Amino acid sequence: MDYMNLYKQWIEDDYFDEATKAELLAIKDNDNEIKERFYKDLEFGTAGLRGIIGAGTNRMNVYIVRKATQGLANYIIQVGQQAKGVAIAYDSRRMSKEFADEAALCLNANGIKAYVFESLRPTPELSFAVRQLGCISGINITASHNPAEYNGYKVYWEDGAQITPPHDVNIMAQVKAVTDFANVHTMAKEDAINAGLYNVIGKDIDDLYMEQLKKLVIRQDCIDKYGKDIKVVYTPLHGTGNIPARRVLKEIGFENVYVVKEQELPDGNFPTVSYPNPEAKAAFELALKLAKEVDADLVLATDPDADRLGVYAKDSKTGEYIPMTGNMSGCLLADYEISQKKEVNGGKLPEDGKIIKTIVTTNMTDEIAKYYGVDMIEVLTGFKYIGQQILGFEQTGKGEYLFGFEESYGCLIGTHARDKDAIVATMALCEAAAYYKSRNMTLWDALVELYDRYGYFKDDIKSITLSGIEGLAKISTIMDTLRENPPAKLGKYDVLAVRDYKNDTIKDMKTGEVKPTGLPSSNVLYYDLSDRAWMCVRPSGTEPKIKIYFGVVGTSIEDADNESKSFVEDVMANVFNPIM
Repeated sequence: MDYMNLYKQWIEDDYFDEATKAELLAIKDNDNEIKERFYKDLEFGTAGLRGIIGAGTNRMNVYIVRKATQGLANYIIQVGQQAKGVAIAYDSRRMSKEFADEAALCLNANGIKAYVFESLRPTPELSFAVRQLGCISGINITASHNPAEYNGYKVYWEDGAQITPPHDVNIMAQVKAVTDFANVHTMAKEDAINAGLYNVIGKDIDDLYMEQLKKLVIRQDCIDKYGKDIKVVYTPLHGTGNIPARRVLKEIGFENVYVVKEQELPDGNFPTVSYPNPEAKAAFELALKLAKEVDADLVLATDPDADRLGVYAKDSKTGEYIPMTGNMSGCLLADYEISQKKEVNGGKLPEDGKIIKTIVTTNMTDEIAKYYGVDMIEVLTGFKYIGQQILGFEQTGKGEYLFGFEESYGCLIGTHARDKDAIVATMALCEAAAYYKSRNMTLWDALVELYDRYGYFKDDIKSITLSGIEGLAKISTIMDTLRENPPAKLGKYDVLAVRDYKNDTIKDMKTGEVKPTGLPSSNVLYYDLSDRAWMCVRPSGTEPKIKIYFGVVGTSIEDADNESKSFVEDVMANVFNPIM
């Protein structure tokens, strides 16, 4: 059925509510808008759903949420696990509560219990709840750090991680097979509650989650001594982090936590930020203003679902607040956690200790692993692959998880959850601040010390937004062009090897030797370059973007910054602009 016929069906069919029909009738003279909303189904991918809120098959709405949930329910029933139930959480975005209830009631209508949080909760607590309650699956209604017009739907499996093979492709197939809304089940909420199918969860899970986090503190002695002196400015960016982040900091001993009042309360319109992303400088404007007023030691921001953490640290020499990228804060936490585990364990680390990073994360991680004599495992982009490795350690009894992170401002300390956890990262960074204060250092001083030890690594990312039908085609063209015509040089660097994760090949550009990547298929190209530089290109899995990652190593912080800037400018001008 073409897009115009689908549009007419949604207007005329009694299945769709009057508000939906009114929204669609308002665009009856806008053919391009109708096409955008109906030219395809909003794709249920390996990360679930994410899209603009609105009426239509290519939008996030209650009908698309029900359809996706029916596919998930069909798969759960197919594998005979419907007795275990599904945990459901949601964030502060528009329609999040409604979507959570629609998902729960669809599951209930299929005879599957739902455990729904009483109010908004962070992503990592959903991951924790899945395992704590013994559920077969979890659903989180969130669009993470996307702009206000978006919402999304993430699916987790019983290990607490987002779905990986074979479950992801099997669930995707079941969702795709639901082609008729008449085959999507739902029921009245009152009936579901009376039948014991709709269950509300809250404080009990909160308390258990907090206890698990507090067990991960390594240097309580430093917090006890310096925690009352450290000033922390924190903003939840109108999202889910406010209560849990403040609670854990208070309970372990940080007394001076200043919250950005304008961004404290949940608000899906994100009135103070156009892009609620702790990667964005603009998101910190109000927090930095407050930090200067109270003379804070560090400034922290969590994204709306509190799985990503942004950091500004004070430079003790200049008094300025310096932004840390996800690579910088990740390396700082990796080194801190591993060094302190070693120190409190009599100078020893587990013989099978593992650090895990994604392929687009800084190679400084490799140097940290070498320094401490532990293994470094590289996985595809997506924290679920880090969770998959942790599950493998549990199943085989081989391997002890020490730390895992990705460049996009997400890490996990401990194994209580299997997704990025900005609440535990907030706790750990403040703990690290107390520890380094015992050495008369700030977090920025500590990071500079790491650069002196491991090398002056500088990593950067450029995103090219290409929306709509034409944008998808352009992204495909860019990837095809690079795949068919691999460059011999990128900037001043020679291309030593090309990793094509879609075709499972690593080609040595000098010898021509080809070997497998050893990782699952993914539309990613990675270039190993001379002088320890690298570049990686991949379409975003959650936004209409193509992402280009860069990494260089300099002789100083300033030199690395200059080298990186020159490299990025050269590649954008001479590689990407000609094929845009």
